[in-house]
Amino acid sequence: MTKPIQVWMAPPGPNPWKVVVILEELKVPYEIRSIRFENIKKKPFTDLNPNGRVPAIVDPNAENLVLWESGAIITYLVEQYDPNKILSGRSLSEKHHLNQWLYFQASGQGPYYGQAGWFNNHHPEKLPSAIERYNNEVHRVLGVLEGCLEGKEWLVGDRITFADIAFAPWNDRLDDVTRCASGDGFKGFPNVQAWHERVTTRPSWTKSMEIKAKLMDEQDLTMVGLPKGVKSLQEWEKQIKEQDEAASK
Repeated sequence: MTKPIQVWMAPPGPNPWKVVVILEELKVPYEIRSIRFENIKKKPFTDLNPNGRVPAIVDPNAENLVLWESGAIITYLVEQYDPNKILSGRSLSEKHHLNQWLYFQASGQGPYYGQAGWFNNHHPEKLPSAIERYNNEVHRVLGVLEGCLEGKEWLVGDRITFADIAFAPWNDRLDDVTRCASGDGFKGFPNVQAWHERVTTRPSWTKSMEIKAKLMDEQDLTMVGLPKGVKSLQEWEKQIKEQDEAASK
């Protein structure tokens, strides 16, 4: 009998939800270990991931194997828990094209979306050149996806795969990342929008987002990840520092 895989996460970030949706699709038992943002770079979590980033997993079915980096986790999960190739490649070319897209998501989409989100929403001063650069990079990534999805429903093959799922959590934050009007994030990229909607209308996504909303509510967080009543990341970080200093006295 398969024991639940532990998924360590802070609920606001997009990367843990790639893992959760894939586990839901594969019907693999899991349990979420939800931690607060201020504890990501502290023990006990840094004993699992010294880089202090989420997600990380612990698999009790494999001698308590610990893995971090969402791409590595996804690769492991489909190798170990997808024998019927539900989300995996069924041929040599499919296998390697899926890995190609996963690397592009991890090296292209995630970092550029993250930097755009930072300079649009959290940097303490507005830097128009940085905002322009990273918004342009977001649109460049969307352009790559738009062209490759022309005449296709999915990135590889004729069904959803882990590659499609890997892109969805960051694309779901597109409006916030680029600070555009609600619903305008996909403007000019109809193929990407239709593809994203195919992923996010699946039961696995719906259930995962229900879990996310519950965890966010438990931590009293807004949908942008800040505690309710806190206006900026800098204000929150100041509060965390003051709390840590008080606890150490």
